[in-house]
Amino acid sequence: MSKAWGREGAAQRKGAGRPPRRFELSGGALCLDFVNTVDKRPTPERQELLTGYADLVAWALQAGALTTRQAAALESEASRRPQEAQAILARARAIRETLFAILSATTAGRRLPARELDRLNPAIAASFERLRLSSGPGSGGRWAWVEDPAALDRMLWPVIRSTAELLTSPELSRVRQCASEACDWLFIDHSKNRSRRWCEMTVCGNRDKVRRHRERLRRRQR
Repeated sequence: MSKAWGREGAAQRKGAGRPPRRFELSGGALCLDFVNTVDKRPTPERQELLTGYADLVAWALQAGALTTRQAAALESEASRRPQEAQAILARARAIRETLFAILSATTAGRRLPARELDRLNPAIAASFERLRLSSGPGSGGRWAWVEDPAALDRMLWPVIRSTAELLTSPELSRVRQCASEACDWLFIDHSKNRSRRWCEMTVCGNRDKVRRHRERLRRRQR
């Protein structure tokens, strides 16, 4: 059972007729939800949830990294530049694996891997170049991204920013990895006693309950 809502991938081109893939967003931070776009990562049945650029756009829209208008503009732009869109998808997957290596290290109490940080830092620099301070409500200001409909990697900028913020936040101590042997999704544990074990109790938690029940039955039958 996949934790993505729906087995069908998003339409790879306009008019393909497939509904967009629905994603489970249980990480508690944008960067963690992005890392979790691989299902069953540690098993031979690993499932890639970003099967096309349209999936990347669909994820970003559902996660709040893009507005509806921005998503539509990117889909239109990608239809005119399909090879570049595929290159951005490959880059997004590579960044995702870098983020997983870094963030999963923190769940085991290890130091942040220097090699992966060296890969991440150029992406941080490139993304933050697109950040601007603009007028906000009242007399204050707010951060905003440069509007560039031609930037097919637009959805990655807030993901990178989310990563940098989490890695320098006290929240980092609450990042956990799912206890299921078939899942390594990451999430922020906001429980009072910091005892949350599963990315989703209704999925991985129930799987573990079923597994333990079967083990007890087998022991009784011996």
